[in-house]
Amino acid sequence: MSNPLLFMICVCIWGSTWITIPYQLGTVDPVLSVAYRFALAAVMLGLFCRWQRISLRLPVHIHVKMAAVGLALYTLDYTLLYHAQQYVISALVALMSSLIIYFNVFLRRLLLGKPIRIPVLVGATLGLAGMVCIFYPEFAHVQQDSLLWLGISLALASFLCAAVGNVISERILDHGTPVVAMNFWAMSYGLVWLSSYAAISGARLTLPADPHYYWSLLYLSLFGSVLAFGAYMRLLQQMGSDKAAYVVLLYPLVALALSTLFEGYQWHISGLLGVMLVLLGNAIAMEKLPRQRQPLSTLASETGKAPD
Repeated sequence: MSNPLLFMICVCIWGSTWITIPYQLGTVDPVLSVAYRFALAAVMLGLFCRWQRISLRLPVHIHVKMAAVGLALYTLDYTLLYHAQQYVISALVALMSSLIIYFNVFLRRLLLGKPIRIPVLVGATLGLAGMVCIFYPEFAHVQQDSLLWLGISLALASFLCAAVGNVISERILDHGTPVVAMNFWAMSYGLVWLSSYAAISGARLTLPADPHYYWSLLYLSLFGSVLAFGAYMRLLQQMGSDKAAYVVLLYPLVALALSTLFEGYQWHISGLLGVMLVLLGNAIAMEKLPRQRQPLSTLASETGKAPD
């Protein structure tokens, strides 16, 4: 599957999950909602592996890495982020999420020894500026207090954990591990970590009566976890965790588009400028801009041949 198509799958699905996540909050502890989501996703992945006869037997050292992914990406990332959103507005969280790209760039250099790609840093910086423009009006609602800084700290820790999980996932996939098998085990280990945390924190096991909760749970499990994370891990494998992370700057645009259609979101000039900066940043990060062609005279001097 091509990288642009994988990108579209991630962006469209994760951009739409903003509509369904609110149905998961309220009557059920957020940690348990995430645990239910990954439990259902792991069952789906396990059945798919059995149907396609994909072996789930992997070396011990891969299991250790997958357990780390389950802890960093599927447990700490989500748990810290849910707690952070109690103290900071979603616009600030969306803005800060762009830092994942920077974390990925430097962690893959530190942990994997892979080169820092300057176009990714330039594109991420333009994308960050675009996010500032898009959400600038929302920052007027930010209240300066100690709880704000607590929320910011929790969000930063969440995104750092996500980056650690991304880089470890890239290392696992470098070993040739099938994406589906890796996601099955990583989500299963994440379920173990989440259940342990829920038990320690005293979260009460509840099953709501509202059918919307279960429909949203099914959507988040099948599309948000199985399909979107499957596409995202394939991107990690094919282009690296630094480029793949640009997804976090694109799916808020889908969320805003859906909000425009269903919630009456009002666009502004700075928001449109922000969209253009994010898209330009994506083109630079993916190295999709046309390069300047070498003059024929220079080419001739290098090759020793005159141009035809």
